[in-house]
Amino acid sequence: MSSTFHPDLRRAARFIPRVTLSPRLLSVMRLLMRFVPAQRVPREVSVHDVMVPGPTGAPAVRVRIYRPATLARPAPALLWIHGGGYVLGAAEMDDLLCASNALDLGIVIASVDYRLAPAHPFPAPLEDCYAALRWLSAQSSSLGVAPDRIAIGGASAGGGLTAALAQLARDREEVQPVFQLLIYPMLDDRTATRTDIDGTNHRAWNQGSNVFGWTSYLGGAPGRPDVPAHAAAARREDLSGLPPAWMGVGTHDLFHDEDLAYAQRLKACGVPCEVVVVPGAFHGFDLISPDAVVSRDFRAGYLAALRRALFPEASSPAG
Repeated sequence: MSSTFHPDLRRAARFIPRVTLSPRLLSVMRLLMRFVPAQRVPREVSVHDVMVPGPTGAPAVRVRIYRPATLARPAPALLWIHGGGYVLGAAEMDDLLCASNALDLGIVIASVDYRLAPAHPFPAPLEDCYAALRWLSAQSSSLGVAPDRIAIGGASAGGGLTAALAQLARDREEVQPVFQLLIYPMLDDRTATRTDIDGTNHRAWNQGSNVFGWTSYLGGAPGRPDVPAHAAAARREDLSGLPPAWMGVGTHDLFHDEDLAYAQRLKACGVPCEVVVVPGAFHGFDLISPDAVVSRDFRAGYLAALRRALFPEASSPAG
């Protein structure tokens, strides 16, 4: 497989550790993440944390706000959901990404620091994200946010939570995002039951880690018939009425097949969905090799999609 990686990514692919998550490794990785230096963000962007009301009976949710200094009010907003296989990560891990995207687009970005499995399995992480979305909409006036121009987005497990959040928001009919950004999303627990997928050669996230992540999030074995509604976005049959989407994934990503299948089902249900498939790209390639041309093009593509969704007046032909 190594010879088929995208030329821009071959060097990085050689040096990515091939590890499989386990309870012991998870503890080590969480400990190591505490010592990762803070990311430097553009000085034109302010960053601050807000504790917002959590789900009923649950703790408050920390939301990290990124706001460009010269931002006009009211401005569009993106609720961002970080990745980490449902078991790792924090809002800070995407500081540079969120600040840069907020500055480049001219929007507010709110990143959710949701609770993590296995200590907090479904529905806790998703309900934290929904609480943040409700807060962002309810407090739009004080935040300087346009309530009718709120998008949701995330990468990996954050993309899976984004897709599930779009479904949950549609069902509860309280807040309706205008767009969903799905960056190589972790959508389907049934992928973890496949035996035709190599267990170690996928970079950054392999089948063994996938089994661990889904088992932790679901609180039981993946692939069983009684997986709850909204726990795995790909399980939902009726996808009609969901917001337009952008889906991006690499051919060497473990989630390639499930992502393309979900995108096709969105389209079949009448939901506009732009799909970008990156030949030879592995999971998280744009974050691991952000300066590669293929990564810059990938980011430019999803930023353009967000810009069209959040600034429709600028995308409409002059009349």
